[in-house]
Amino acid sequence: MTDIIIPNTNDLLPDGYDAWRNAIETRIERAKLQAILKVNSELLSLYWSIGNDILEKQQKLGWGAQVIDRLSTDLSRKFPDDRGFSVRNLKYMRMFAEAYPDFPFVQVPLAQLCEYPIWQVPLAKLQEEGKDFVQVPLAQITWYHHISLIPKVKNGAERALYILATAHEGWSRDTMLTQIANGYIEAKGSSINNFDFTLPSPQSDLAKYTFKDPYNFSFLGTVALQNELDIEKGLASRVVEFLLEMGKGFAFIGRQYHLAVDESDYYIDILMYHLQLHCYVVVELKAVEFKPEFVSKLNFYISAVDEQVKSPEDKPTIGLLLCRSKSDTKARFALRGFTQPLGIAEYETQKLFAEVASSLPQIEDMKDN
Repeated sequence: MTDIIIPNTNDLLPDGYDAWRNAIETRIERAKLQAILKVNSELLSLYWSIGNDILEKQQKLGWGAQVIDRLSTDLSRKFPDDRGFSVRNLKYMRMFAEAYPDFPFVQVPLAQLCEYPIWQVPLAKLQEEGKDFVQVPLAQITWYHHISLIPKVKNGAERALYILATAHEGWSRDTMLTQIANGYIEAKGSSINNFDFTLPSPQSDLAKYTFKDPYNFSFLGTVALQNELDIEKGLASRVVEFLLEMGKGFAFIGRQYHLAVDESDYYIDILMYHLQLHCYVVVELKAVEFKPEFVSKLNFYISAVDEQVKSPEDKPTIGLLLCRSKSDTKARFALRGFTQPLGIAEYETQKLFAEVASSLPQIEDMKDN
């Protein structure tokens, strides 16, 4: 059988074809996304209107709870292929309408949002414009995100921030719930850093709110003895979860990244790149409490990456030191005088075996009982 040879047609294509094709692909992807958002918006609008009707009938006319049971039966009979009219879902619709009376937005006083470190830069711009309220479109996330978010987050400002974060980061519902449990909006933008003094604006603003404190690496599980190498290997083997916890824009370059300086070998724990910041990020892990001398080593690695790895198009390399625990005061003092951009944060995993064991009854205590 004769092999069929497909000629390479790339040489026959005119200059600019790849850019033209990429532009078309981008338009197609954008159109698909808009179609999904439109369907989601119409579904939310329908469910809100039904929920609002139920609220009005019960609050103004005094209709009892049984009306939901009857409505579910009637709607399910009329639309047998639609499972969205169960008693449970109708109650969710009522909850949705009650939580968001200003549909299709959730309206939050700007002063409340400014209490949180997350996204202070865009909020500051709204303050400059003299706005008192922020309107967050509800259709940015799905119905299933909403019915999970409302019971978990009671505060309106926090709920609005989680809607924005979910849409921005592209979280699934389960990921959103995990981030809520981990206190994402309190942690985001809370690292100790020197970005205001070492990076130009607006790069410094973006860098501040790219990092957080603490990071939650509970997906690594519980081990009896944890050291830097254990954690580093775990993060590299669970790179999807690691990148998800780091946040949108991070790309994993490698672990134990080799650098040679004056015939001496050095190995960076984890080297990353941030697509929005357009810079390398050197991550150093310490399985102990923060010590000021850790900063000097990280500063050395940043200088080496800037000289040996960074291209002229890249922005200055940023260093992130992750420690088991830290004193914020010591961390701030340690950063003074350094001209390289550095951030210091804690990380959390599941409790160490020793920590768990210390809380268990001792054999002597058991004998006494």
